[in-house]
Amino acid sequence: MGALSMPALQDSINAIRIAAAAADRMKATDIVAFDVTEPLAITDAMLIASASNERQVLAVAEEVEKDLYLKCGKRQPRSREGLTEGQWVLLDYGCVVVHVFNDEARKFYSLEHLWADGEEVDLSAILPHAEEK
Repeated sequence: MGALSMPALQDSINAIRIAAAAADRMKATDIVAFDVTEPLAITDAMLIASASNERQVLAVAEEVEKDLYLKCGKRQPRSREGLTEGQWVLLDYGCVVVHVFNDEARKFYSLEHLWADGEEVDLSAILPHAEEK
C-alpha cells in the first residue's frame, strides 16, 4: 500500500515546488514547505510564504494559482480563503495547501511551529536565496 501512495506524494511535492517558484517570482519571502503526510492525514504538503502587504499577499496567491493551473494539469483549488482581507490567503488543493501571509499574520499564527513534526521540503533548487537563511 505504501508504494501506491508514493506517486501521489511526489505529485504533491512537484506542485509545492511549482507554487514555491511562483511565490518567489512575486517576491514572497520566508518560503518554506513541509511534507505533512505523517502528522496530518488530510493533505500531503504545505507551502507557507510571506508578503509585506495585502496587495502583495493577493498577488502572490494569484500567481501561485495561475502556475498550478498552467503547469500542474489545470489544477484548481477546492477552496480559497482570505481573498477579501489579504492578511492570510489559503489555497486548498486537497493534497497540497498553500498559505500566503502578511508578515504580522504569519508571526501571529506561526504555522511552522504547528507543522514542525513534518519534514521540510528542500526548495534550494527552486529558490535562489534559500541557502541565505
